[in-house]
Amino acid sequence: MNLRPVSTLCLAAALLGGVAPGVRAPALAQDDVPELLRDYVPVTDEMLRDPDPADWITFRNGYAQWGYSTLDQIDADTVGELRLVWSRAMRAGPQEVEPTVYDGVMFLVNSEDIVQALDATTGDLLWEYRRRLPAGIGNLTGTRYRYRNLAIYDDKVFLATNDAFLVALDARTGDVVWETRRADYRDKVAQTAGPVMIKGKAITGSRCDPSSPLPGGCFITAHDVASGEEQWRVYTIARADDPGGDTWGGLPLSARRHASIWMVGSYDPELDLVYWGTGVTAPTPEALRGAGKADLLYTNSTLALDPDTGEMAWYFQHLPRDNWDLDHPFERILVETELAPDPAAVPWISPRVRPGERRKVVTGIPGKTGIVWTLDAATGEFLWARPTIHQNIITDIDLDTGRPAINEDSAPTSLDEPSFACPHLLGGKDQPSGVYSPDTGALYMPLNNTCVDLAMSVERAEPSDGYGLSIRVRHVPDVDPDTAPIGRLEAVSASSGRTLWLYQQRAPIYGSLLATAGNLVFGGDVVRRFRAFDAESGDVRWETILNGPVSGRPMTYSVGGRQYLAITAGGVTQASMLLRLTPELTTTTGSNTIFVFALP
Repeated sequence: MNLRPVSTLCLAAALLGGVAPGVRAPALAQDDVPELLRDYVPVTDEMLRDPDPADWITFRNGYAQWGYSTLDQIDADTVGELRLVWSRAMRAGPQEVEPTVYDGVMFLVNSEDIVQALDATTGDLLWEYRRRLPAGIGNLTGTRYRYRNLAIYDDKVFLATNDAFLVALDARTGDVVWETRRADYRDKVAQTAGPVMIKGKAITGSRCDPSSPLPGGCFITAHDVASGEEQWRVYTIARADDPGGDTWGGLPLSARRHASIWMVGSYDPELDLVYWGTGVTAPTPEALRGAGKADLLYTNSTLALDPDTGEMAWYFQHLPRDNWDLDHPFERILVETELAPDPAAVPWISPRVRPGERRKVVTGIPGKTGIVWTLDAATGEFLWARPTIHQNIITDIDLDTGRPAINEDSAPTSLDEPSFACPHLLGGKDQPSGVYSPDTGALYMPLNNTCVDLAMSVERAEPSDGYGLSIRVRHVPDVDPDTAPIGRLEAVSASSGRTLWLYQQRAPIYGSLLATAGNLVFGGDVVRRFRAFDAESGDVRWETILNGPVSGRPMTYSVGGRQYLAITAGGVTQASMLLRLTPELTTTTGSNTIFVFALP
């Protein structure tokens, strides 16, 4: 049973300290502060737990990561009248950003560590912070300057940087208050997402490139928001002498690498647990690791941590022995729901589930396999799981423990004879965030139905070889390659696990979603379409064409009683490789822009 508590020693929750010298700007006169920010009210824990519906002050609009807004001025009846009210060019680079809005001010992170404060009604610049980065650092660390979000708390804006610092900026001026080095970027360590702010701490994941020479895996840190001092550090790969350390086939610490935490964690204030998902190890093929058929904890797992100490309350491993680069770091959605999994739709149901009982659960699609997992939020107990897209990786799940059985034939074992695996290493489900609507009780997930030929790229893997894979994207079996749909949105009941509706299209979908009380779900695709779907039926209620792949994170906010809808689009996206399956479709890249819509 893999749900036992684990001590902080297992994950080396160490106090490393060491605040790097920051640049503290001299105090500014009130006239030097932009007018919209002169009466800035510090963000409190109470605000984060119960946000003002007009604002969007945390990633995915709440600790539970629902990606849902109670605003309903834009609804299924009025959405057809949406008009563009402003747009603004952004720095070129990958585009996966979600803006933050507080009291009429938008805080927007751009590629290459650029942070802007904008008037949320016009896009006019209030202040800008530009970090001086070493040349080519995005290529060195493997982040390619990719970002998802920043965070706000108290009177500060927090940015996790490409050179492995955590930076606190004055929210009124953009001046640096403090900065702390979390790692040496020359070890190919950085971050692609911002922190979660919990009880005066900035809790932040990290990305360790698969070719990083850093032994012992990646980490989560907690920093004091006032000083930047590190409070604790949790490593995501178990050390040899700690619980879980015997799941690496005897590999030395130097050979235990990667397991990045490259998305944003969620938090339950009542249980006082923060939930984070982990990625894969490197190299990817089991035949290159030298660990046999070891499980490799804590890769591809959900970790439930005490935010005060970093101590692990429980863990659950969704995919041991990863051979396919099928990370599981995505959103952990927290919901209290009635448990009523339908055996006709859900093949794997724990015998301990009592139909009709209510539980607080961690749910959603946490990994690239596209499988919906539902766990007890307090204990990590397996409750139920079901597939969505076509997958041939997990053949069965133990109903008592939740441990999956693996299809051995799908694993790459040679240079010359590829294995056939579904999904592709972009998913299934990937970094685009799904959502939950309390109005419909449904999870809405952006997905792609794809497969891949996988072979080893080397016979002996060194750290510099990274994943050690060669790949070729493929269609799923038994489809017409000229017409087969790739992209899909699926609405799944969080209670029963039944599919409520399914939308499919030829073009890949690699954008996050937004759900609103207006009975709408917003999302976009790789070929520039941005749409509003009816949350109950899946019917398309509105559509517009933007400047490039719609791979950002839509969000909504209200200023002066007017609801706005924002989406970032246009930049480079990994999902462009999926267009090889749809050669008649094309897209553009490189023209990053934020678009903001409202009713007339």
